[in-house]
Amino acid sequence: MTPLGDEWIVGRDHELALLSRLVDALTTGRSGALLMTGGPGAGKSALLDAAARMARRSGVRVLRCRGSEGESGLPFAGLHQLLRPFLELAEGLPARQRAALLGVFGLDDGTPTVSDPLLTSLGALTLLSDVAEHGPLLLVIDDTHWLDLGTLDVLAFMARRLEGEPVALLLAARDTAVPAQLDRQVDRLTIEPLDPAAAGRLLDHQPRPPAGRARSRVLEQAAGVPLALVELARAVARDPAAAHEDTLPLTDRLEAIFAADLPELPPATRELLLFAAAAESAELPVILSAVGDRATPDDWLPAERAGLVRVDADRVRFRHPLIRSAVYRAATYTERHTAHRALADVLVGDPDRRAWHHAAAASGVDEEAARELDDSAARAQRRGGYAAAATALERAARLSPDPTVRAGRLVRAATMAMYAGHPRWVGELSAQVATLTDEPALLAEASLRAGWALAVTTRFAGSLGFLLPVAEAAVDEDPVLTLDALATATTPAYNSGAPEHRQKILRIAERVPPQEDEIGRLWALAGCDPVRNRARALAMFARAWTDPLAEPGARPELDLPLARMVVLGGTAWVLDETAEAIRLLGAAMDHLRRSPTSGANATVAQALALALYESGSWTEARAALDEAYGLAAEGGLENVVVGAPVLRATLLALRGDTEEARAAVQRAVHGIDLPNCRSLQVRTHYALGAAALAEGDHAAAYDRFRAVYTRQPEPEPLHFHASDYYLADLVAAAVRTGRAEDARLVLDTTRRRLAEGETSARLTVIVHRADALLAEPDDAERHFTAALADPAGDRWPFERAQVRLDYAEWLRRRRRAVEARPLLAAALEVFERLGTRPWTDRTRAELRAAGVTPASPPAGSADSLAELTPQQLQIARLAAAGLTNREIGERIFLSPRTVGFHLYRIFPKLGITSRAQLRDALPEPGE
Repeated sequence: MTPLGDEWIVGRDHELALLSRLVDALTTGRSGALLMTGGPGAGKSALLDAAARMARRSGVRVLRCRGSEGESGLPFAGLHQLLRPFLELAEGLPARQRAALLGVFGLDDGTPTVSDPLLTSLGALTLLSDVAEHGPLLLVIDDTHWLDLGTLDVLAFMARRLEGEPVALLLAARDTAVPAQLDRQVDRLTIEPLDPAAAGRLLDHQPRPPAGRARSRVLEQAAGVPLALVELARAVARDPAAAHEDTLPLTDRLEAIFAADLPELPPATRELLLFAAAAESAELPVILSAVGDRATPDDWLPAERAGLVRVDADRVRFRHPLIRSAVYRAATYTERHTAHRALADVLVGDPDRRAWHHAAAASGVDEEAARELDDSAARAQRRGGYAAAATALERAARLSPDPTVRAGRLVRAATMAMYAGHPRWVGELSAQVATLTDEPALLAEASLRAGWALAVTTRFAGSLGFLLPVAEAAVDEDPVLTLDALATATTPAYNSGAPEHRQKILRIAERVPPQEDEIGRLWALAGCDPVRNRARALAMFARAWTDPLAEPGARPELDLPLARMVVLGGTAWVLDETAEAIRLLGAAMDHLRRSPTSGANATVAQALALALYESGSWTEARAALDEAYGLAAEGGLENVVVGAPVLRATLLALRGDTEEARAAVQRAVHGIDLPNCRSLQVRTHYALGAAALAEGDHAAAYDRFRAVYTRQPEPEPLHFHASDYYLADLVAAAVRTGRAEDARLVLDTTRRRLAEGETSARLTVIVHRADALLAEPDDAERHFTAALADPAGDRWPFERAQVRLDYAEWLRRRRRAVEARPLLAAALEVFERLGTRPWTDRTRAELRAAGVTPASPPAGSADSLAELTPQQLQIARLAAAGLTNREIGERIFLSPRTVGFHLYRIFPKLGITSRAQLRDALPEPGE
């Protein structure tokens, strides 16, 4: 039992020690984030209070907020609670951050602006960083599971960016309702039930502890839950027979215990409690105004003496959320509706809360209440509260008497949920539309939303089941809709890899007459068959890419140049126009970072990472992967949540970190049905094959590389696009393990298939390398020279270096060491720059065998850069370009203090002491 002020906490020594370490670290300037989870009554709030007391005793300022079930639909309500004491300091924020942050609270100057969730989050982080200049901060968040989605997004954003800030984040949530935004972002501490000994000690410290059989029954029914122990002990003290009642679910039992106190209270007190329960976090004046002359402030006293509420200044707080629930459920249907109507009548100056109370007071459908919620959704949307807008529209739909109007509101709710980045919610909303209306336009739009929602998971067949019927049905009447649906469908069809889906997309596309905007057809052609359609797609690509880049700040749903940029970037990547892909996708990311479409950010960031990886910009690729994964984990974009770690594992394997690579793959694909996600399956095989190759286990590597083709008499690629890029690696492993004939079968079949279309320069090099490795001695050299003849091959440096190494080994074995040396030197430069230790070691050994002693790597170049995280390299490059800490923070969504913290760590890693030396210490990007 641990004494804390005037309270005693029993059986939580381990938890209190962890909280003490969090506070101690904070006092020395180190940040941290911890999420406590547990069931109702586990003691999470008591531990939060204990941590707050520890912090205050250590001179740490504490900011608190508490989630509220009734305010979970109000945009940024929790954030307002948290920041309210310091909002006047927002005047010192950069202009865009200030406008975004104050705008979500309706405190801006009224100037029309485009809502920007990322700038809102950055503004909140910068404001807290400014406050922390005067001393460390502990943010204590209770009932996190009831926070509004906008606040949760901001907290998740901050949790990932606290490094270098004297700010710690301590949260508590129900274990069955952990917000998805925080599930993967924050360390978790599970608050388990008390062990029997601790439970007994807690009972002993009650004013009237139960004894005998009653004690055993309390211990049995409470099951170690502290709140249950305390309240059941009170119930037994009041009525000993309560210990012998039938067992109920714990929460229901506790609510019944709390409700048992209500009949003893005066009627006016019970009415005040009901109005407070209905209003939740409303101020005392609002509650008293709604009750009218039926109660006075003195009528709170019986509830306070009973330990049900605390009245502080102008607010009332229930001692536990279950008390609020018990009070609300104990009231009759009529009493609850009367309370909500009265609250709505007095909240004239707060239209959003007024709308929600009108909705709660509605009996059945009510178009007037639905319109108020619709208006509330529009206000939330303007402030960037897309999740709140979706919530309001979903409730408005339930209140709508007209089924078609209800369907329209559900479609709009799905659109807002899409912008908020919540695909599963989009799918749930869209699925309801078909049961309400036969209106073709609404059904088509709902199917598009449902298809998008599933496309960003790994349920590709389900996504295409929504999208392809829409595309086919609209061919004659609405060809623009058809191309839009096909463009959306091509991405899940690509990821699935199943031929029937791609064939159907291409058949439908051929039926669509030429349109003014052919961008959807372009992506369908390239994404479904990049070899057979290469020539046609490249011609369309050249015609399509004539518009200038879109201006920053445009609305994403209206910004057609931005949409074109994303599609063209994906098209360039699949066609192996890698440099164009990086330029287009990088520009698209700059725009999308300013938009609310977190889903698009994650998918585009992953595509950019793939292009950067292929181009040899591996540090930049890791930065893009980190961004993609963080955004996808918040939004539930399963395809990226799996794909980004698999690509990161590939980089680890190629750099020789094989055990970590295998562990990363295992974590990423756990629970994923890979045969239905062939692109992921192929990349997973390659990551594990690369790990085996790095260890010199060519047999295991061959098994992995061979798995990307079928075992038929004429092997087919497991994935129509991804498999062929690993053909040469398959052949190289086959030659070293005596399986050349099997590899030759794969190569010959692949060559015939590729001859049906036009291969990229990259694929051409890969096929020539494979041919060279399998060729007879007199025929190999022409394939090696052909593989190196096209200068375009330099755009894929790792693959180019592999060809040079293979060719040099072939030359040296034929006693042509002098000719091998320049090839080995060029390969070594690439391998050292990329940090691929296994390939570097192999190349150095070949150089020594060729009579050359390789020089040591330049001190402080590749090695020092490898020590930098992707984010640190990004900061270093921006600082070298002359940007201030504040400007860098605005660019990459960090506070100026955190930027300075990273620079403090970067300088010694690069062997420099000042900002002025950065330009000389860093190579150009891509070098």
